[in-house]
Amino acid sequence: MRYKDAGVNIDAGAESVQRIKKLVRSTFTKNVLTDIGGFGALFDGSLKGYREPVLVSSCDGVGTKLKIALMANKHDTVGQDLVNHCINDILVQGARPLFFMDYAAFGRLDPRVMEQVVKGFAKACKENGCSLIGGETAEMPGMYAIGDYDLAGFIVGVVEKKKLITGRNIKPGDVVIGLSTNGLQTNGYSLARKILFEKCRYQTNTYLPEIKSPVGDALLKVHPSFLGPVSPLMDKGLIKGMAHITGGGFLDNIPRVLPEKCGVEISLGSWPVLPIFDLLQKKGNVPQDDMYRTFNMGIGFVLIVAERDANETLKMLKKFKTFKPYVIGRVVKGNRIVKLLPKE
Repeated sequence: MRYKDAGVNIDAGAESVQRIKKLVRSTFTKNVLTDIGGFGALFDGSLKGYREPVLVSSCDGVGTKLKIALMANKHDTVGQDLVNHCINDILVQGARPLFFMDYAAFGRLDPRVMEQVVKGFAKACKENGCSLIGGETAEMPGMYAIGDYDLAGFIVGVVEKKKLITGRNIKPGDVVIGLSTNGLQTNGYSLARKILFEKCRYQTNTYLPEIKSPVGDALLKVHPSFLGPVSPLMDKGLIKGMAHITGGGFLDNIPRVLPEKCGVEISLGSWPVLPIFDLLQKKGNVPQDDMYRTFNMGIGFVLIVAERDANETLKMLKKFKTFKPYVIGRVVKGNRIVKLLPKE
């Protein structure tokens, strides 16, 4: 018997590498010292402009959003989702991305699918000044079903030590600003799939007037990077704390950046909830607290600033037409708990 008889095709792996080489190289900066295919990726740590550089790292996945990509046979956007998600996670602490690495595991490796996924990686990396310097592609028959695959991303960024954003200076009276997003980002897909595909029996191409698009298009909207609008604010030292609204929604993510004896009150109705979330809540009869703990509800990223800096922050954010800023709440005395205040 040969390896191929056990379900692993080395030739498909080699073809995948050939397909993605040009895409990967297109993201390289002068700090990348190795080409694709080495055992280890080398990145020159000589970082001009930093006196005390602190490396910030993170890893994540895109969850069951991959199931939607498989159902729709559209694989270029999930690569963007993964890179942008990781960038936002380190951005919370004030870091800008240096390089990204990926792990992709398949039941049966399809070089064309792998090429589309890496195309998404490369697009997002180039948009954010980040190098895609390496990764691993695994073919794992018996572990994953034929046709299935999984992704994980690993990112390293840098921030000047004295410019780390930790949230330690947050205090009652500070203003909570939310940046709008375009959809579910990369969280809540298990519940969304259960509601839309199991309960409602929709297909990815089912057009829904409530959201003015096919279901698949709405669910595969690219998780945006918030690096662009946030960077100028960091340069001016306006930000006290940030939260990326991922799994856990408002209720679990905002407390991660709050100091002791501080809480946050969120004013419901202070921003427009996206139609996709209204649809999910109605079709699934989902309780309000579950909605705000599972989904982002239209706010993808949260900033906390001093009250005196709120107007300047909003003015700067409004220059970025892709994201709309909203004052969504206040910091209050509390025990690192987020409360949802009903509409007045």
